[in-house]
Amino acid sequence: MFETIWPLIAVVIGVLILLALIMWFKLNTFISLIITSMITGMMLGIPIDKIVETIQKGMGDTLGSIAIIFGLGSILGKLLSEGGGATRIADKLINTFGAKYVAWAMIIASFIIGISLFLEVAFVLLVPLVFTLAKRMNISNLKVGLPMAAAIAVTHGFLPPHPGPVAISQALNANIGHVLMYGVIIGLPLAIIVGILFPKISYKLTPSAFSKEGNQESIAEVHNIEEKSLPGFSISLLTALSPVILMLFATIVQLITGHENGKASGIEGFIYFIGSSTTAMVMAVLIAIYTMGIRRNQSMNTIMETVTEAITPIAMLLLIIGGGGVFKQVLINGGVGDTISKLFHGSDMSPIFLAWLAAALLRLALGSTTVSALSSVGIVLPLIQSVDVNISLVVLAIGAGSIFCSHVNDAGFWMFKEYFGLTIKETFLTWTLLESVLSVLGLGFILLVNVII
Repeated sequence: MFETIWPLIAVVIGVLILLALIMWFKLNTFISLIITSMITGMMLGIPIDKIVETIQKGMGDTLGSIAIIFGLGSILGKLLSEGGGATRIADKLINTFGAKYVAWAMIIASFIIGISLFLEVAFVLLVPLVFTLAKRMNISNLKVGLPMAAAIAVTHGFLPPHPGPVAISQALNANIGHVLMYGVIIGLPLAIIVGILFPKISYKLTPSAFSKEGNQESIAEVHNIEEKSLPGFSISLLTALSPVILMLFATIVQLITGHENGKASGIEGFIYFIGSSTTAMVMAVLIAIYTMGIRRNQSMNTIMETVTEAITPIAMLLLIIGGGGVFKQVLINGGVGDTISKLFHGSDMSPIFLAWLAAALLRLALGSTTVSALSSVGIVLPLIQSVDVNISLVVLAIGAGSIFCSHVNDAGFWMFKEYFGLTIKETFLTWTLLESVLSVLGLGFILLVNVII
């Protein structure tokens, strides 16, 4: 029995070691993550000669998928801020919704943007707007940031074309259109309810977090620009949303043609090319160079200085996120996911609840939303083949479980912590608790819809 659950015990010990290194020994977070990953890998029985290889794979896989996006996103945010575009958008949101309802504006805008963008991409694009809105309204960054985080977390876990929901739908032979429909019906109210109410709860739990100014250097410094020098709202919004528009267009074409894998030639292939996250971000940066720089009579030297300033501060942030990916890879290679699968073997509980619970435990152990979602399919698949259940709701239950309790083995945890300048304790009481609330309430909404239909 002990050998069966040892991988889970090793995970707990690893997390405790990491927290001790950071909080008690005050060691740099990146160094702490690497040391913890090595120790945990040994405890999980990974051969000594494979540990370094696992670390390199974890770092490479994590940064390989987001480093370019982070760099380009930081540049786009800096150009929007320096050029006054973020200020113009913030002013428009405040004037339209009023300062009292700015959280609603942030949730709706983030939900729309988050539909077609990975969580990391949406986060990087929206953080400059969060900081600008908070600055203009003289309120805490978290009062705007938590509603934003709630919306993009829901879209990441519940809605196609995000990789988790799409891959689960394909594995369970669910209709992606139905998953998207139910996902919006459940996800939008969930994002609004949690996005509006949770910041009030979080403030009572950790008021110190709401006084932090955040790592504004890593995205942009908010400048006061004269009204007459600000770019127009339409051009500012188009610049900010240009990557979203390109990606969403490619996604719509994929759904129409049925080429969800994005493989095609000719015009369709070109659409998928410009709709890929990397290409869309490159094009967005080029658009911003023109609209926020050249169009405002700035020299290329000045614009490129802004670009350089945007890149320099994010180096440590990237390393920390990569370190989170390393820890995740060690847990995967160490067989933690297989251990959880064995625990559920032969279970006869409700398919929807089992789907959520399996994904939640895998998320807790492995960190990655997508990996935990896909790993839970093997647990759920044998059960749903023998019972009558709405497959689309099972997909959403897995998605809800896959966003449960983001902590130190998840890159999103470190991203939120570093951008908002929080301590680990404050991050647990804001980001981790937020994702857990979304996950549990999401399960409740799914079960309610299952009863109704």
